[in-house]
Amino acid sequence: MKLEGKLFSSRVTSENVTRGEKWLGYLLGPCGALLLNAVLATYLNVYYTDVLNLTGLWGGTFLMIFPIVSKVIDAVTNVLMGYIIDRTRTKQGKARPWLLLSAPLVAVTGILLFTVPSGSQTLQAVWVMISYNLFYSFAYTIFNMSHNLMVPLSIRDTKQRGSLSVKNQIATIMMSGILVALVFPMVVMPALGVDKSKWILTMSILSILALPLTLLEYCYTRERVTEERAGEEEEKVSFLKQLKIVFTDRYMLLIIVYFLIYTIGTSFKNLGLVYYCNYVLGTYNDGTTQMLISVIGGLPMGIGLFAVWPLAKRFGKRNVTMWGFILYAVGSAVCWCVPDNMAVVLAGQFIKNIGGLPCAYVFMALFADTLDHVEWKTNIRCDGTAMSVYNIIAVVSVGICTGIFNLLLAKCGYIAPSLVEGVTQAAVQNGSVKSFITFSFVGLETFTGIILFVLLLFLNVEKDIDRKQAEIRERRQTQNG
Repeated sequence: MKLEGKLFSSRVTSENVTRGEKWLGYLLGPCGALLLNAVLATYLNVYYTDVLNLTGLWGGTFLMIFPIVSKVIDAVTNVLMGYIIDRTRTKQGKARPWLLLSAPLVAVTGILLFTVPSGSQTLQAVWVMISYNLFYSFAYTIFNMSHNLMVPLSIRDTKQRGSLSVKNQIATIMMSGILVALVFPMVVMPALGVDKSKWILTMSILSILALPLTLLEYCYTRERVTEERAGEEEEKVSFLKQLKIVFTDRYMLLIIVYFLIYTIGTSFKNLGLVYYCNYVLGTYNDGTTQMLISVIGGLPMGIGLFAVWPLAKRFGKRNVTMWGFILYAVGSAVCWCVPDNMAVVLAGQFIKNIGGLPCAYVFMALFADTLDHVEWKTNIRCDGTAMSVYNIIAVVSVGICTGIFNLLLAKCGYIAPSLVEGVTQAAVQNGSVKSFITFSFVGLETFTGIILFVLLLFLNVEKDIDRKQAEIRERRQTQNG
C-alpha cells in the first residue's frame, strides 16, 4: 500500500502530542464509526428479532448459527488484517493508511445491513448473512484494527499516550453513549417502532456520517512509534513467530484472558439491555426506562473524564482498574437482587459504572504498555498480530454470545412485537424469558467483575515500563550507529 504526497500526509507534525491531535484525531474523528457500532451493538439484534421477525426461522436456530459462523469468518479476516498491517510500509505508518480505506467501506456496508429486501424469509436470511459479513468481517475489521492501534503507535511517552487513551475512550463512551443512551430510547426508538422504512433511513444517516469523521481521524493522527524504525533494515519476522511471541508472554496472555472475560460479560449486557428495559423494568419503547438506566447508570462516565487519569497516574493503571472491578461486581449484584425496582437498579448501575471507569478509560494504555514490554523483551513489534488476537476475541465471543442469547431467547418462548395498522403492539413475555433477560443484563457481570479483579492481581506490566522504554530507545540508537 503506497501513500505519498501532501494530500495523504498527517496534519500532525509535532514530536509531542498536540491539542488538535487530541480533540480532532482521538476524540471527534472516531465518533462516526464508533457511534454506528454502538447503535448496532444495541439495536441490530432488535432489528432482526422485532422488525424482520427472524426469531423463529429454522426453528429458532438461524439467529444462533449465523452470528457464530459470521464471527468465525470475522476472526479469519482479523488475522489477515493483523498480518497485513504488520507488513505495511508507508510514510504515513502501517495502520493509519487503512483508516483511509475504511471510511467509505463502513458507510456503504452500514447501509446494506438494513436495506434487507422484502420477500421470503430465506431471501432475507441470505441478505442478512452477506451484509453482516461485508460490514463486520470486512469494512469494520479494517477500521477497528487500524483505529485501535492509533494509541499504542502514537508516542512512547506514557503520560501523553495515557491522555490520548482517555480522549479515545471519551469518543466511545461519552459521544456515542450519550446518543445511544439518551436520544435513541427517548426519541428515535419510539418513533421507529417496527417500521422498516424508518429504520433504513435512520441507519443510513448514521452510516454516511461515519465517512467524513473517519477521514478526520486519519488526518489528525500520527504513528511516531512506527517512524522510529523508518529507514532501518528490519528483520523479516514470520506471522507464526509473532503469534508465538504474543502467546508466550505472560502479560500479553493476561491481557488476552482479561479482555475475553470482560467481553463476554458486556456482550450479554448489551444484548439484554433493550429487552430488559422493555419487558422487565419498564414497558415496550416507553421512552424513559432505557434512558434512565443508560444515563443515570452511565453518569459516572462523565466524572471519569476528570477523575480516572489523575488517579491512574498516582496509584497505577492496573491498581485503579483492579479495585474498580470490586465496585463493578457489587453494583451488578445490587441490580440482580431487585431487578424490577427502578430506584434500586439505578443505584446499582451507578455503583457498577463507577467501578467500570478505569477499565473504560485506561485499558488501551495498559495494552500499549504490554506491547512495549513485548518489544523490550524480544526486539520485535507485534502490534498488528496482537491487535488481531484482541479483535478475534471481541468478534468471536460477541458472535457466540449473540448466538447463545438468541437461541435461549427463542427456547424460552420470546414473542416479537407486531405492527397493527401502523402501530407497534408489544407482546407479553413469560417468566422464563424475563429471568433470562435479567441474568443477561445484570446477573452475569456480578461474576465477571470478581474474576477480572483476580486476573489483574498478576498484571503489573507498568511497574518498570519507563526503564524498558529507555532501553528500547538506547537499542535503537545503537543499531542506527
